[in-house]
Amino acid sequence: MTAATTPDRAAARSWLPGFLALAAIWGSSFLFIKVGIEELHPLHLTLYRVATGAVTLLVVLAVLRDRLPREPRVWAHLFVVAAFGVAVPFTLFGFGEQRVESMLAGIWNATTPLIVLPLAVLVFRTERLTARRAVGLGLGFLGVLVVLGVWEGVGGAHFTGQLMCLGAAACYGVAIPYQKKFIAGSSYSGLSLSAGQLLVATLQLAVVAPLVAGAPPVPTGLSVEVVASVLALGALGTGLAFVINLRNIRVAGASTASTVTYLIPVFAVLVGAVVLDERLNWHQPVGALIVLLGVAVAQGLLGRRTPTPVTAGTPAVPAAEPATHR
Repeated sequence: MTAATTPDRAAARSWLPGFLALAAIWGSSFLFIKVGIEELHPLHLTLYRVATGAVTLLVVLAVLRDRLPREPRVWAHLFVVAAFGVAVPFTLFGFGEQRVESMLAGIWNATTPLIVLPLAVLVFRTERLTARRAVGLGLGFLGVLVVLGVWEGVGGAHFTGQLMCLGAAACYGVAIPYQKKFIAGSSYSGLSLSAGQLLVATLQLAVVAPLVAGAPPVPTGLSVEVVASVLALGALGTGLAFVINLRNIRVAGASTASTVTYLIPVFAVLVGAVVLDERLNWHQPVGALIVLLGVAVAQGLLGRRTPTPVTAGTPAVPAAEPATHR
C-alpha cells in the first residue's frame, strides 16, 4: 500500500459526516449527564447507561457473529479497565456535573491525553518523554490552571466539581496505558473487548450502587427526558459511537479519526449554551484552548500519529491503536 492509497488520504466526503456525528454524540454526552442527574444519583445514572451500552454492544456482537473473550487473564485485566475506564470516571463526571456546567465538564474531558502521557511514561513505560511532549505537557498544565482560575482562590462546590471532572480524566489516564500494556496484544476484537469491559463495569456498579446510593429507581418512574438521556448515553454514546469511530478509523485512518478530540469540547460548549443556557467565565474557554494547544504539541499533529481522546460516552481506548479499539 502506497502513501497515495492509505486511508488517511480518503476523500473528506467519505468520512467527514461520520467524524462530525461522532464529535456531536460524544460532545452531547455531558448534556445528557446533566439531565440524567436531575432525577438519578450519579451511580444509578452510570449503572443504567453502562448496562444500556453493554446490551447494545452484545447485540452488535451477535449480528457480527463475534464472541466475548474466554481467557480468565483477559477478564482479570478487563476488571481493572472497566473500573478505571468506565465505572469510576462516568460516576465522577456525574458527581462533577452536580456542581459545574456540562460544558465545563466537556472541557475537562479534553485534558485526558495530557494525563495519559506522564502515566504512560513513568508508570506503565509504554511511551517515551521527548522534548516536544514535555513542552506540550507544560502548556497543558498552564491551561488547566487557567481553566481552574487559580488566581480567584480555591474552594467551594464549583471548584470541587471541577476537581471531580479532572479526576475522571485522570482515571482515563490510568485505563488507556494499562490497556495498551496488558490487553493490546490480545487476539480478541475491539468490539469483543469493549463488550466485555461494559459487562464487567455493569456488574461492578450493580454491586456498589445499591450499597452507596440505595436501590436504583424503577425506570418507569423516571421522566421521559431522563430515560431518553440514559438511552442516548448508552445506546448512542457507547454503541452507535463505537461503530462510527471504527468506520472513521478504517476510512480516514487512525490519525485523522483521533483528531475528534478537538471538536468534542466545542460541541459540549455549544450544546450546553443552546440547550441549557449555560455560560462560562472568560478564562475557561481560554484555558481550554491552551489545553488543546498543549495536546496538539504533545501529540505532534504534523505528520505524526495522534492518540485518541476519551470521552464520557465511550470506553477508554486510544483510536490511534485501531487493533485494540473497543
